[in-house]
Amino acid sequence: MLVVLIAACEIGFWVVLAAGLLARYGLKWPRVGAALLVCVPLVDLILLAATLIDLRGGATATAAHGLAAAYLGFSVAFGHQVIANLDARASHRFAGGPAPVAPPQVGPGRVRHSWHQWRRGAAAWAIACGLLLGAIILVDDPDRTAQLTTWVLWLSVALLLWLFLGPLLTQVRELDQLRRQPNDAMRKTQDNDQANPVS
Repeated sequence: MLVVLIAACEIGFWVVLAAGLLARYGLKWPRVGAALLVCVPLVDLILLAATLIDLRGGATATAAHGLAAAYLGFSVAFGHQVIANLDARASHRFAGGPAPVAPPQVGPGRVRHSWHQWRRGAAAWAIACGLLLGAIILVDDPDRTAQLTTWVLWLSVALLLWLFLGPLLTQVRELDQLRRQPNDAMRKTQDNDQANPVS
């Protein structure tokens, strides 16, 4: 049942978001659109309340409860970014707004963006694990909350993997590229000298 509710909340998130953008740019109702966009986080509150009621009612935690916490963490940490990006795209397409700025693909900007996204992921991890630990304390029954403890471990491992495969790897690659540039420039100069020998 909880899995169905998670799916319904995910669908509800996009439906409310789409309705807000449609009202704001398609129907030219900026106040209604803004109000709908503000209501997007209410979907998360519904899922949070349902999860807590389920656990307080004596249910044994399952993977669905862990997934609900992970979804809530992601939604809170990345929801505003998703809404802002889609709002910027809709403004550009339908209201003549400026074109959205794409994330940098090379250079220090790429490294900063990678770290910025990872920090958002760390915020999502903190929110999700905070909810999981809060539920563990609230239920106060290790046998019923073993799955929640497992989710804390999984999310922690995922965050560490993201750290190494995301910003750290990006930074190493950019540093390697910077080290290669002087060598490439020197090699190009040598090739030019060989092609144009001094008489």
